[in-house]
Parts: sequence; structure tokens; C-alpha cells
Amino acid sequence: MTSERAYIDFPGHIVLIGFGSIGQGVLPLILRHIGVPPERITIVTADDAGRAEAERYRVKLLKEPLHPGNFRRVLAALVGRGDFVLNVSVEVSSLALIELCWERGAMYLDTCIEPWPGGYTDPTVPVGRRTNYALREQALALRARAPRAPTAVLTHGANPGLVSHFLKQALLNVAADAGVAAGNPASRADWADLARRLGVKTIHIAERDTQVGGAPKVPGEFVNTWSVDGFVSEGCQPSELGWGTHERGLPRDGRRHDFGCECAIYLMQPGAATRVRTWTPLAGPFHGFCITHGESISIADYLTVRDGARVTYRPTVHYAYHPCDAAVLSLHELAGRNFAQQERKRILMDDIVTGIDELGVLIAGHGLNAYWYGSQLSIGEARALAPCNNATSLQVTAACLSGMIWAMENPDRGIVEPDEMDFRRNLEICMPYLGPVVGRYTDWTPLTDRGRLFPEDLDASDPWQFRNVRVNW
Repeated sequence: MTSERAYIDFPGHIVLIGFGSIGQGVLPLILRHIGVPPERITIVTADDAGRAEAERYRVKLLKEPLHPGNFRRVLAALVGRGDFVLNVSVEVSSLALIELCWERGAMYLDTCIEPWPGGYTDPTVPVGRRTNYALREQALALRARAPRAPTAVLTHGANPGLVSHFLKQALLNVAADAGVAAGNPASRADWADLARRLGVKTIHIAERDTQVGGAPKVPGEFVNTWSVDGFVSEGCQPSELGWGTHERGLPRDGRRHDFGCECAIYLMQPGAATRVRTWTPLAGPFHGFCITHGESISIADYLTVRDGARVTYRPTVHYAYHPCDAAVLSLHELAGRNFAQQERKRILMDDIVTGIDELGVLIAGHGLNAYWYGSQLSIGEARALAPCNNATSLQVTAACLSGMIWAMENPDRGIVEPDEMDFRRNLEICMPYLGPVVGRYTDWTPLTDRGRLFPEDLDASDPWQFRNVRVNW
């Protein structure tokens, strides 16, 4: 069991929007580590899932699905100056909530930038506008309007969020092992210069979830270890990735954006239908899904080096996610249904019998080839560390907690991304909940053992090009 230490005494009210697996998992951590009594916490959610937990912790639960026509009325009575809104919902606009929080003088944090319903999948909206890149550009545009507004932290769960802090520690570790003077990077330019001097070409957020439930998936059911609605939504978005300067041409279905910082591209197919090769220490090499995530874009942008208007360095960054095996079967069925979601949903939690979630960053292409740094949290450890969590959710909820505490300690920063936060402070808070956190080098590359069955169109001169990483069967 971790310490019951309260990191900060918070005098305001906390409003949780959404109370699915992440909301239910983060509530005990808030009560454990933020000095706020249960009567100053309110949950606003769309259904009765989790009501028993709210009653057990003596926290008010308001069943009121939020939509564009009612969210101001509902939240106006709950949110005031100095309060905190934690958004762990789906299909409730992050931008709308941030603007309301600023009007009310409240702080804010979400785990991804959410649109109103249809924002991810509406076929009448151009594909490039249904991307996380587009949502991020809209959110960052709010900065100029209120640079000293109450802190609003974007996309701070496990990933996006925690992995940006893993990345900074990993860069320092590789620099130390490679004999590269890292100094004490303090700015965006410092971190980008360090990645450039190390020769980092690509960064995979490489995750393998091996948790197994006691009951098998049945037809017409989507099974996952975290939000089914959230996973289906992001899986149906276009596959996205930060696009590096070492790449030698766009993928055949790749598209650039004609607005914003131009640090990323998208593919004309969903992430749930796009597979990539990657590696983690325990799983070894595997195929993950190139699901769009905010960190693929924000990290690529953060590590960009420019000479005037010309980009001279940027790594390729993408998520490479192998969910639990039941979720893989669920995705296979979802694709066969032309991405119409199954009728039934099931979150694996108390019925998990074994497994871990191995989540970290694989930074590659440098002089030591590739280095993975991250968490290898097991279901047994997760249950011992915190109630109402599995190995996947605890990696997210610990990062929600650390992001909230950081925001409370830095209450007037306006819009903030994980890459701009103090990684040491966030890791200090998260580490007790992450199980073994390890760093491992590997000589694996995307070309290892390739061509055993059929000849492939590969470019051996640079193993870490995306064309070699992507699975094109």
C-alpha cells in the first residue's frame, strides 16, 4: 500500500465529469492525496455506473448527461472561482468546458481533447478536421486569448500525459549512457536540441496489455480494460503520427494538414485498421495498432528544431498499442461490422485473473539503437496499490492525480500540455503506483527477421523509417 500522504490541501470544490473506469479509479486517489473532504466533490455523469462507489465514498453523484444545450446550466451551479473540473468523460467538448471554467475562475484537466458527439466520426466533416491534430490546434488557439487564465491541462492521463514525462527521463538516461552532455534541460529548445544531438529518429509509445478476464469475449460484445466508448472513438479516427525529418516521402495514403504547425500527418484509414511493428522488454517484438493520440503530435511538435521557418529536425512519433487479447478480438469484430460498435460492452476489472500492462516509450535510431523506458504494472500490484483499478486504469488515474496536483500548485498557467510540465514532480507522484519502472536497451529494429516468408519492399539504409515500421500485408 502506498503512503496516505496529502500532497496539497485544496480549499475549493472538485467536479468530476464522467464516472466510468477512469473516474471510478481516480476518486480514491483524490481522496487519499488531495486534502479535500468528500462533501466538496461532485460527480456529473451520464448513467448510474459507479453510483455504489460514490455512495461508499460519500460523494454526490448527479446523473445528468451533458450536451451543448445544458452543460452551462448544469455546471454553473457547481463550478466557481478556485474550483477544479476533472473531465474524464467522452463526447463532452473539452474546449467548451475550458471556456466555461475560465469564465467561472476554475482550473481544468482532461485525459484527451474531446469534441461534442460526432466530432470524431461525422462523415460530412473533412477527414483532416476529425483528427487530434485539428482538435489540438483549436485548443492551443485559446492561449492567446488568456495566457494567465486558470490552468487548463490538456491530455494528461497515461498517454497522453505520463509518457511525456517518461520520455524526458529516457532521453537523460540515454544521454548518460551514450556519453552525451545533457546538462539540465529546462526549455522546449533544450529538450529538442538534446534529442537532435542524440540522433533520435523515432519514438514509439509502445504498450502491450496482457490482462486476461475469467470469461471469454462472446459475439456482439466489446471487451476492454478501460473505456470501450473511448477506445472505439479514437480507433475510428484517422491514424495519426508526428512526421520526422528523416522520413523519405509520405505513405501512399498519407496526408498533410494545410493549417497549424504542420508537425504531423494522418492516414486515410482508421487507427484500428493500421498496424505497426514495435518492441517492449517483456513482450519482445509485436504488432500494435497505430491509434491516434495527442502525444504523437505534441511530442513531435515539442522536439522540433527550426532554423527560422525551416524545420531542421523532428522525430517521427506514434502510438503502437496492443490491447488485451479480448480487445483485439473486439476490434477485429468491429472492423468486420464496418466500425459499427457492438451492442454490448464489458470492462474487465474484478474479473481479471492475470496479466500486466507494459507501457513506455521506445526511443530509437540513436547510437545505442533503441531504448524502452516505462511501467510494467501487474494486476496483482494494481489491486494492492489502489481500489477500483486494474493495471491499465491505474497508470491513467495516477497521472490524472499528478496533473491535478501540479495544476493546483501552478494555478494560473492557462493552457498547458504535458510536455511543458515539470516531469520530475509528476513522476514523483506517479511512481508509487506504477509497479516496476525499468529502462532496457535492445538491438531489435523493424527489419529484424524480416522477409522470412515473402520478399518485402524495404529500405535497409534506415531501419527506422515509417515504411519499415508499418505492417503492409
